[in-house]
Amino acid sequence: MPNCTRSLICIRSLALLMLMMLSVNPDIAQEKKIKEASKNVIYVDKQGTMRWVTDNSPLALFGVNYTTPFAHAYRAHQRLGIPHEKAIDEDVYHFARLGLDAYRVHVWDCEISDTLGNLINNEHLRLFDYLLYRLKERGIKILITPIAYWGNGYPEPEEKTPGFSTKYGKSNCLTNTEAIRAQENYLFQFVNHVNQYTDIAYKDDPDIIAFEISNEPHHEGTAGETTGFINRMVQAIRRSGCSKPLFYNVSHSTCLAEAYYDANIQGGTFQWYPTGLVKRHELKGNFLPNVAVYLIPFDTIANYKKMARIVYEYDAADIGRSYIYPYIAKSFCEAGFQFATQFSYDPLHMAYANTEYHTHYMNLAYAPRKALSLKIAGEAFHRLPRNKKAGTYPGDTVFDAFRVSYKNDLAEMFTEEKFMYTNHTGTQPPSPDKLKHIAGYGHSSVVMYDGYGAYFLDRLETGVWRLEVMPDAIWVKDPFERASPEKEVSVIISRKWPMTINLPDLGTYFSFKGLNKGNEHLGAADGNTIVITPGTYLLSRKGKETGRKGNDTWGNITLDEFVAPPTTCKKTYVLHKPFDEIAAGRPYNVLAKVVSVSEPDEVNIYIYGRRWRPEIVEMNKTAAYTYSAVIDTNLVQEGFLRYYISVRQNGSVHTYPAGNEGSPSDWDFIGQEPYQVRVVNPSSPICLFDAGRDGNSIYGNDLFRILPSGNPGESILSMNIKNLRTDGHHNALRFYFAEKLKGRYPDLLSCKQIVLNGYSLTGDPQVIQVGLVNNLGITHAVSLTIQPDYGEYIIPLKDLQQVKTLILPNTYPDFLPYCYEPDKAYPFDLNTSESIQFSIGPDIHENEYNNPHGAAIEKIYLK
Repeated sequence: MPNCTRSLICIRSLALLMLMMLSVNPDIAQEKKIKEASKNVIYVDKQGTMRWVTDNSPLALFGVNYTTPFAHAYRAHQRLGIPHEKAIDEDVYHFARLGLDAYRVHVWDCEISDTLGNLINNEHLRLFDYLLYRLKERGIKILITPIAYWGNGYPEPEEKTPGFSTKYGKSNCLTNTEAIRAQENYLFQFVNHVNQYTDIAYKDDPDIIAFEISNEPHHEGTAGETTGFINRMVQAIRRSGCSKPLFYNVSHSTCLAEAYYDANIQGGTFQWYPTGLVKRHELKGNFLPNVAVYLIPFDTIANYKKMARIVYEYDAADIGRSYIYPYIAKSFCEAGFQFATQFSYDPLHMAYANTEYHTHYMNLAYAPRKALSLKIAGEAFHRLPRNKKAGTYPGDTVFDAFRVSYKNDLAEMFTEEKFMYTNHTGTQPPSPDKLKHIAGYGHSSVVMYDGYGAYFLDRLETGVWRLEVMPDAIWVKDPFERASPEKEVSVIISRKWPMTINLPDLGTYFSFKGLNKGNEHLGAADGNTIVITPGTYLLSRKGKETGRKGNDTWGNITLDEFVAPPTTCKKTYVLHKPFDEIAAGRPYNVLAKVVSVSEPDEVNIYIYGRRWRPEIVEMNKTAAYTYSAVIDTNLVQEGFLRYYISVRQNGSVHTYPAGNEGSPSDWDFIGQEPYQVRVVNPSSPICLFDAGRDGNSIYGNDLFRILPSGNPGESILSMNIKNLRTDGHHNALRFYFAEKLKGRYPDLLSCKQIVLNGYSLTGDPQVIQVGLVNNLGITHAVSLTIQPDYGEYIIPLKDLQQVKTLILPNTYPDFLPYCYEPDKAYPFDLNTSESIQFSIGPDIHENEYNNPHGAAIEKIYLK
């Protein structure tokens, strides 16, 4: 091309560029400025690490899912008459109080879209805007999953909703041409939506750090179809000008993992439900082996290491204890995850009944110890290195500045500046004089508190601290049972308790002053002890002057903020579970919680024996809400020990377990169902499992039924399997018997054998494995062959050998390990055994896997 021609082209190009610059619309220019001001705050580097744009440091974000703008939570607040904005404000404050800095939700697209994928600007979307606005105020970063594919009913019946997901369903949304177009349209409009509270489009909001395209899509097509679908969704978002990292779920249909990573995404999202879901009762036992490691079997895929990793949902479902969450966080860090959000935080006003997802239960007010465990887990998630193994269970339950203890139901953190714990602890913080933050429950060397709520102490300056105390929360029913808004599972009591604070920075005789609205309490400590009600307080060293005021900000809260439900307890509860069985001639210790707004005048046990008149034993208060008494040996005779507990209060008497008004000593007392304990000879066999009585508390896989036995009055546990899996997964069940044995532990020393009553269901001999699982979660087992005829099978305890611990219940996702090997060999000890386990699979030859297998178990006992 001649030089003169090149010059002419350059001149024309420059002129055209100048003309374009002069004709720029002012609104477009302003939009460009807004975009430049709100550019992405994170990016994913070539090694798959999410980093902050400001300093290139790797990010770590930890938080919760939360759903008040949508579905059941939205309707529940309506029925309760609670303004949604108020609910959101209160819950987001608790997120901040727990130190959470991440939020994720799968948006119910069915509620905010039509069948063509057009965004409907309705009340759900407005409330979602409001929630995001409030999260931004607290500095909480956000991951949004725009498409849920769910209906909006659960746990209620489905509603008729206008969206494309309702019309097509999840499966068709992944393959149907019109459904795919609707999703493209919806995603484009969704990320372009301008939040009416912030005036920033989702695609431009710096606190919305990324999008996960859809929730758990379950692809069934070819690799090419899957990658093509994902890329169409990516393109729909990118067409809006959105440049945020985009993620896709890779923990479902993992046979297509390579197809996911071939798509134009920046990362994969994972879930973890290590104890399964929806068992409808609290699971008992040590579940640390279930969360000891998160192994990803497809981590050798070419593009895997270029992609970031996020945990969009996880929970130790149906677990009511507090020890487990920091250990989960440790495993996440070892697997390289940088963002994790628990599913799902219960809105405050619904948590009394746990109706939203009754397999989960997380709330600061109603489940304080679990919430503190989550807070400590967040600290671990921010502090621990990525992709570095801390050790092997059970030798790694103390790691960095953290400790988890199943035995003590305790998780704790201890550094020079932070001391946090979920239960009574004897741990000494390394430098009490340097402490700045305490979060706890119960007693420690720093705080002694009898109440049943969480508390927080934060140093504002030398000699000045902020104290926040939550009201008492007592679980009066199993929160994981089938739920109803008419059934309280946890009650709140707001009352005075003494609190002793041993902080060198505060000293003795420090002053305290209420900060939250309506809190007029003030005074000086008696030594180190103050008597307080729930609320927030300013504590000042004796003689210390401070200008701190209630409306001062501290971090992402103000000093006078306080959110807690009022007292909800409307009646007296007696929480008592009698021993299953005790030995004759030994004293029987009766322990009960009497949960009430006011202190009982007296609590008594009425024992009915051979005499017409009952024996009366007074119960003494031993701790907050806790009463105990010892029934003397002369009343503990072979047969059945039957008794009531009566509570005299405010001039009336109520008797339990029924809670009827009146005393057992009244001539017209109508109570007919006392507490009952079997009293046996000390040499009697000790029952570990009875199919008829214990069948509803089994957990494991779902291939079992409880059926009538051929023996009159008995039942069997029936395990029937058509084909054994070839990947090593065994069909196994477990039952936690430790509570059954509480009254017989002294008799364990004389036991030498396990006896199993049962038979094969196949007409042929059947190999089964029977094992005992101890309080570390370690299993000692032996295999035996049972015959088609009913029989009694004897297993000498000395024959039990350590085997791999099976991960039960079955975990999600299903690519995770099905068993676990501990760090070393542990000797068998009957006294530490907690569960019985039976499985079909071990010691069965592979050429028999395709044969039918089955066993019927009636009873298992120690002899």
